[in-house]
Amino acid sequence: MRFVMLSIVALAMSGCASNVVTDYNSAVVFGNYSSWAFASTSEADSTFVSLDGSRVRDAIERELNRKALQRVSQAEADLLVSWRIVPEDRLEQTGLGLGFGFGSGNFGWALSAPPPVREVKEGKLVVELADSKTKEVVWRAASRRYLNESQSPETRRKLIDEVVTEMFTKYPPGLD
Repeated sequence: MRFVMLSIVALAMSGCASNVVTDYNSAVVFGNYSSWAFASTSEADSTFVSLDGSRVRDAIERELNRKALQRVSQAEADLLVSWRIVPEDRLEQTGLGLGFGFGSGNFGWALSAPPPVREVKEGKLVVELADSKTKEVVWRAASRRYLNESQSPETRRKLIDEVVTEMFTKYPPGLD
């Protein structure tokens, strides 16, 4: 019975775990910010914006509009918004391991082979807001959910929307 109760508590707690991690400068008064602009980044300076880049920009703009922040030119902005998709490699087990053994009583021999492993390339979304005057990051959010190359365009768009929405539920900080 105790094991069942611990399992239920563990499942309930894992369901409450956030998919986003945020950090912020506690000395900043976030109520002083009323406007924003995308910061010049390597992606923004390139000739083309990637498909995921366009999805991220649209989601960020939507969420900042919901926060009643006005988009203005970079020279007039209180906040500069920067984002990037950080590539990460992860090992994933596929299939089952094989093994065999023999023995009797308290003694025996066994051999086993681990399951096959493959490397998966994924991307973690990071969004930062910087004060335009000091050029210091005042708020940062990073996703614990990943984009990967096998996802469909619709799945990628939906994931980006969900992650960015969750990120900005934690902005401005201290309203939890």
